[in-house]
Amino acid sequence: MKDFLYAIQDLFVNVLFAPYDALRALELENWFAANTISWIFIIIGFVAMVYWMLQLKIFNDNNEENKSVSAHSYL
Repeated sequence: MKDFLYAIQDLFVNVLFAPYDALRALELENWFAANTISWIFIIIGFVAMVYWMLQLKIFNDNNEENKSVSAHSYL
């Protein structure tokens, strides 16, 4: 059982967190490059949000949503 837990630790520390370690090392070498990567992720998130809002507008314009009081169980 102990080896299994160490294997999980090794997976997370040496494999799954490796990109974060590389980004941390990059920040120490070049601050602008590290922030460029962050801005790329922010732009991707913003584009995804705009796309989602446009899709919601399309469905709202087509009156496809059931807006009655009993449409959702949590209402």
